[in-house]
Amino acid sequence: MKVILLQDVKSLGKRGELVEASDGYARNYLLPRKLAKEANAQAMNEYKNAENSKNFKIATQKAQAEAAKQQLEGKVFKMTARAGQGGKLFGSITAKQVAEEIKKQYNITVDKRKVELECDIKEYGTYKAEVKLFTGITAKIDVQVCEA
Repeated sequence: MKVILLQDVKSLGKRGELVEASDGYARNYLLPRKLAKEANAQAMNEYKNAENSKNFKIATQKAQAEAAKQQLEGKVFKMTARAGQGGKLFGSITAKQVAEEIKKQYNITVDKRKVELECDIKEYGTYKAEVKLFTGITAKIDVQVCEA
């Protein structure tokens, strides 16, 4: 019997998947506990619509990430910081600050966990960073730290 899972079921599948289960297992366990629903015509139509919606959402996110990559690729972000003698910063420049600078200059929202700095930024200079925009789409940027 084909069923559409309403919740994750161990050793059968994840929520929203269309799976084949034995008739007894489906009738006696999955359906009474509302873990799945029978894959009739209406349920199959809803399943296909949900799949199409999910694919469309992924495609639009990927297109937005590509556009953001075109904007960010190779750009230099100038950041200012205070330092003591010898150019050593008080504190450091973090991924959060880089993400805020991207938001301020290009209005592109980037999660701070998606910004990977080459190394800790604790001195003046230019550093390389990668911004992960989507699965498989990254933009390489430069972060230039100068005196405040």
